[in-house]
Parts: sequence; C-alpha cells; structure tokens
Amino acid sequence: MAEPGCRLYLITPPRLPADFAVTLGQALDGGDVACLQLRLKDATDDEIRTASEALMPLTQARGVAFLLNDKPDLAAELDCDGVHVGQDDVPYAQARGRVGADKIVGVTCHNSRDLAIGAAEAGADYVAFGAFFSTTTKTPKSRAEPELLRWWQDATTVPAVAIGGITVENCASLVDAGADFLAVSAGVWDYPRGPAAAVADFNRAIGERG
Repeated sequence: MAEPGCRLYLITPPRLPADFAVTLGQALDGGDVACLQLRLKDATDDEIRTASEALMPLTQARGVAFLLNDKPDLAAELDCDGVHVGQDDVPYAQARGRVGADKIVGVTCHNSRDLAIGAAEAGADYVAFGAFFSTTTKTPKSRAEPELLRWWQDATTVPAVAIGGITVENCASLVDAGADFLAVSAGVWDYPRGPAAAVADFNRAIGERG
C-alpha cells in the first residue's frame, strides 16, 4: 500500500445514496486514489455484503484497494484487500489472524505515540492519526497536530494516515508534515463542485507540495 509521496485515502459516507456506485466511479476517475474504506457503522452485515459486492469491483478494477472498517471476519469472507480497526474494535492481532498475512491491516491510534509504536511493532501496515481538524463525519476522540506526523516520519517507515476534517483547503500542512495518506470523507463527497473535482483538486494540492 505504501508508495512514495502522499496519496488520497477515501472513506465512504456514513450512509450510501442509491446511486453511490456511479458517484464513486466518477470520483475514482478524477485522479489518483490509494484505497477506499467502506465505513457503514449502523449497517447490518448483509447490508455491508451488498455494498461491498457493488463497490469492490469498481475500486479494484481501477487499482484501488478496498478496505472494510471494523469487521475482519467479513473482510476475510468477502476477500477484501484489508481491514481498518479502531481501538474499541477487534485487536490488531485478532484482525491479522482473521484476514491473513497478505492483507492490509490499519489501526487507529488517535494522537497517541505509544499506541502507534505498539501497532507498528505488532505489524500494522499503517497507523492513522487524528482528528487534525473539526469534522462532522464523526465525533473525534482526540485532536492531533501536524508535529505528530513529523515525529512519526523520523521514528519509523510505517505509513501514517492523517484523518479528521481534511479538505482541499487545509491539507497542505499535513502533506508538508509527512502524511503518507490523507483520509477524506466529507471533504470529497460534499465538495461543492462534486466528488470527481474534489479528487482532482486534492491531487493537485498534494502535487503542489511535492
């Protein structure tokens, strides 16, 4: 999953509109995207299966990894590219055991250096820090500063995902600080000119910092 430079990491809206597959395809065609995380906290397993079956082929056909939030058993069943787990979800070791050694497992670490080091040493493919900005997508449990990303880049080669209220307008400080990925939800799906333009503009903003 890790490649040189900073890349976009999309997270689905909390609820998927009926035409979301069309919207997603347009967004992915707007520019470089590393992965899509399907995050449907209030959905049943059957609803997640249905969404995955519709969306995973769209992402994988474009070389974009498809990750499931919180549910390693379901990720393994559906043969997703990986899973993302939070601190209140399945522990990293259990998630890794469910999905296997060849899949991506990312771990939320809030603003904690200790949690991040522990996850990296355990074998996580990436750690996620945040929230860096105010967000309406979820209630953040912590606030993080760009300095945390700078420290992480000096401490390890494990990729860091920055998350929380990231927009085209405010992402530059996180790219400059060394974020490997920018995790974005509302900043793409609610973009005034549409998701495809948002992806294009994020890539342009990232490129300008390179």
